[in-house]
Amino acid sequence: MATNTHSEERAELATGVIVKPVVNAIRILRFLTASGSPERAADIARELALNPSTCFNTLRTLVAEEMLDFDPLSKTYSTGLGLAKLVEHLVTQGQRLEVVRPLMQEFAAAHHVTVTLWRRMGNERIVLVSSETSPGDLRIDMAIGQRLPMLMGASGRLFAAHLELDEARLRAAFDKIRWPRPLRFEEYRQQVADARIKGWAVDDGYFSPGILAVAAPVADRSGAIAYAVSAVTFRGQHGSDEIDKLGAALRKVAGKIGNILF
Repeated sequence: MATNTHSEERAELATGVIVKPVVNAIRILRFLTASGSPERAADIARELALNPSTCFNTLRTLVAEEMLDFDPLSKTYSTGLGLAKLVEHLVTQGQRLEVVRPLMQEFAAAHHVTVTLWRRMGNERIVLVSSETSPGDLRIDMAIGQRLPMLMGASGRLFAAHLELDEARLRAAFDKIRWPRPLRFEEYRQQVADARIKGWAVDDGYFSPGILAVAAPVADRSGAIAYAVSAVTFRGQHGSDEIDKLGAALRKVAGKIGNILF
C-alpha cells in the first residue's frame, strides 16, 4: 500500500490532478513488465489493491490497444507487441537523432552557422532536440530542451504555412507571441506565404535581436511537418543571394534528415 500511495503522490505533485484510470493502467503495465510472466486478472487486482471490476476493465482496454496480450486458455495477461513497438520507436528515434548529428555538423562547418533541430509538440509548441555549432567560429549556443511557441521563429513560418490557418486564426496565434523585435502581422503573413512558395523560411532578428535564422521543414511519411532544421547566424553576415543559397542547401539537408528519421 505504501507504493500505491507514493505513486499517487507523485502524480498529484506533477500535475495537481490524479486521473485514476490512467494511474491504474500505468501501474498494471509496470507490474506486468517487472513480473516478466503472465498473470491472472484476480492476482493483478490483489497485488495492486485494485477493485477487481476496475482492474478487469482496464486490462480489457489495454488488450484492445495492443499494450497487453490475453491468453484465453490460461486466462492470463502479459505485455503485448504494441508496448514493445512503442518502446522500440522511442529508442529508435533517439538512435536516429544520433545518426542525424554528422549531417548537422557537416552543414554547420561548411556554412559557418549553428544548426538546430526542432521537434513539433502538439499544436502549440516546438522543442529543441539537437544543436551543432561550427568549429572555429563565434558560436551561438542554444539549450537542448528549450521550448518555443510553434509559430515563432523561422520554423514558425513553415508550420504556419503547412497548417494553412485562415487569417483570423493566424492573427490570433500571432498576437499571443512576444516578438523581441517589432513585427507587423501583415509582414508575418507575407513571410508565411513566401515560406509556402520557397519551401524554407527566414526570421531576421524577430526571434532574437541580432540573430538571423533560416529553416527548412522535415516531413514525416504522411507529409506533415514533424521537425524543422534551422541554420542560425548573426545578422548582417549574409546577403540576400547568400541567404537564398543557404535556404536551398538547408532544404536538401532537411530531406536527408527526413529519410533518416522516418
